[in-house]
Amino acid sequence: MNDSNFLKLLGARIREIRLEKKITQHQLARLCSFEKASMSRIESGKTNVTVITLRKICKALEVDISELFVANAYATTEVALLAS
Repeated sequence: MNDSNFLKLLGARIREIRLEKKITQHQLARLCSFEKASMSRIESGKTNVTVITLRKICKALEVDISELFVANAYATTEVALLAS
């Protein structure tokens, strides 16, 4: 997997968790003290996030950072669609 697809997969996983928790992108951005545009770039895999940024996102989502790296069918499908 190349870096671009990894970032897309990571962003899709963040989005999936956020949606499961019924949090809007704007709400999550605010909880993390980010601009909504920054959260959008993270979820779309268009930015290389730092570990500290991931930590803030996980704290806001109330999940362990390891949850971001759990393989799941939804995120894998989304990456496949984005790559095509």
